Amino acid sequence: MNLRFDQLASHLQQQLLPIYLISGDEPLQMAEATDAVRAAARVKGFSERQVFHVEAGFDWGELSVASDTLSLFAEQRIIELRLPSGKPGDAGSKAFKAYTENLPQDSLLLISCGKLDKRQTQSKWYQALQTAGAAMQIWPVEYAQLPAWITRRMSDRGLKPTSEAAQLLADRVEGNLLAAAQEIDKLVLLHGEGGIDADSILDAVADSARYGVFELVDSALAGEAERTVRMLEGLRGEGIEPVLVLWALVREARTLETISHELASGSRMDEVFRKHRIWDKRKPLVQAGLKRHNVRRWQQLLRRANRIDRMIKGRMPGKPWDELVQFSLLMAGVRTL
Repeated sequence: MNLRFDQLASHLQQQLLPIYLISGDEPLQMAEATDAVRAAARVKGFSERQVFHVEAGFDWGELSVASDTLSLFAEQRIIELRLPSGKPGDAGSKAFKAYTENLPQDSLLLISCGKLDKRQTQSKWYQALQTAGAAMQIWPVEYAQLPAWITRRMSDRGLKPTSEAAQLLADRVEGNLLAAAQEIDKLVLLHGEGGIDADSILDAVADSARYGVFELVDSALAGEAERTVRMLEGLRGEGIEPVLVLWALVREARTLETISHELASGSRMDEVFRKHRIWDKRKPLVQAGLKRHNVRRWQQLLRRANRIDRMIKGRMPGKPWDELVQFSLLMAGVRTL
């Protein structure tokens, strides 16, 4: 059978299948899915655990031996197979097929592997495992769904975030669910159960270097030239990679270039802000940036950012940190040489 991540908890409350194949490249949900299967198995009496790491030269005969050997003291056990590549090869395919044709009564096979493509999910070994048990593909949470994901996770931990708080945290942790989960856990420790607003998010993450780059962006949008330079010097001194600073600046510049274009085309500002999820406390900063630069100027900044990116990657000469200072000052409205 096929399972989605959001179906796993209710499924495990109802039944426990002999095989679970969990694939994907999103670390948090992969870890939580495999943990959930292990926990459900322990409740059912699977007290032993045998782990195999499939690497170059792995002997697939070990899976057959494990399935044929009675567990110690006749207890039920979890056979855990970690297959990072998602490619078992001919030997692995045969081993999986043989396993499914003669399922051991005292074992649960838990397979975790990397993201699988369409060809792999249509393979005979995948279909055999799916038929004998359950297969789950873990997909990253898209940015548009991230605020709702954050809200649900906060609610599960007794927090009641405002929409602005959820959006702010989503902006800060886009593409990194593990970071989002860690920040939510930190909020629980700092505030306990109850309401969480945007200020609570900002206060909780003020000491994080990753969030320092977002503060830098806000400072540049606000036109705070001296503070912007100080923040850049601080980030550099802390050993922050210039590519992270550039990413944050470009992310904002690209958003404002798009907003500028839509406004120039006749769209209403409140509708555009809602579309791009500009939360209330950031609206003055964004409006300041829009007033300072038109579409053409934002496009020029993005072209300049492309040159900085090439410097960082060593594809053209230059000093990335010096260029980041110039870029930030231009964003803040300061004309540079």
